[in-house]
Amino acid sequence: MKTVSLSGALRAHVGKKDAKKLRREEKVPCVLYGGKEQVHFVLEEKDFKKLLFTPEAFNVLINIDGKEYSTILQDVQYHPVTDRVLHADFMEVIEGKPVSVAVPVKYSGTAPGIIKGGKLITKLRKLRVKGLLEHIPEVITLDISKLDIGNSIKVREIELENLKMLDIPSAMVVSVKMARGAALTAAEEAEAAEAEEGGEGEETPAAE
Repeated sequence: MKTVSLSGALRAHVGKKDAKKLRREEKVPCVLYGGKEQVHFVLEEKDFKKLLFTPEAFNVLINIDGKEYSTILQDVQYHPVTDRVLHADFMEVIEGKPVSVAVPVKYSGTAPGIIKGGKLITKLRKLRVKGLLEHIPEVITLDISKLDIGNSIKVREIELENLKMLDIPSAMVVSVKMARGAALTAAEEAEAAEAEEGGEGEETPAAE
């Protein structure tokens, strides 16, 4: 995983009033958990651009008043109207202890179904995995070179060394479906074929 470093500061007070004051100052109240004790701290709102506006997953090194923590961003709360970050939860990474991370998915190869006019449908852009930090990849690459129209890859079909998949096993990650235009053309061809067969089978009434 890639690493990004941020600087934070301990919160002098904890409460809704203090949180509102921090947000007016364009700072984000945060909580670090998973270690010996919870740590309430703040980060600059602009720092979240490094973490949120990218498909990548990061190991976040946070320096809080001179003490550095290795963390993983676990949850973010947004304002329902402005989408500004209101609160964030980070989990401390403890050596030898597994962590849960959402890792972005990429694809390799060309699906035969796409060549035939099908469309690649992405259901899950990230997959949640659990394992030691050193075993977690920057991306999970899936080979789609065998996907024909109607084929798919589900979570249970993905095997990652030293990692446990956390998403529902039956969940579909990616599939190839027939494009609507191609589907209409196929239906029209079928109807035309049926009509032709029907015409050949009709008998001409004998003249009286």
